[in-house]
Amino acid sequence: MDDMSGPHVIRGSVSLPEAELMWRFSRSSGPGGQHVNASDSKVELSFDLARTEALPEVWKQRALERLAGRLVDGVVTVRSSEHRSQWRNREAAAVRLAALLAEATAPPPKPRRATRIPRGINERRLREKKQRSQTKRGRSARDWS
Repeated sequence: MDDMSGPHVIRGSVSLPEAELMWRFSRSSGPGGQHVNASDSKVELSFDLARTEALPEVWKQRALERLAGRLVDGVVTVRSSEHRSQWRNREAAAVRLAALLAEATAPPPKPRRATRIPRGINERRLREKKQRSQTKRGRSARDWS
């Protein structure tokens, strides 16, 4: 039960190195009866993003920029306490960290290429607006006597 369910892949062949993950366990809050008072099921997983050698340099710089608000001395931390078992919380924290790093290291989106609206679409829009205007004008209060 001590084994994790394999390496957590960030993207491609890059995965979280188990040796660089720092785990902390504490008592979780919330329901759980007597069990919650005796077990350290809350998990905090820290990863030193600034000093890691597991990520390509470009990815590391990208992640440091995008996660700047979450970092404390170059270390990113995720917490998990939604499950009653420590093992499931460990899994959840590792998956959450891998997803966070995958999003932070993703390449920037391609810039939008400006395109012109085709003339036919614009004309149809104006024609429909005029027709709608005529319909509404026909509903105005008139003296019908």
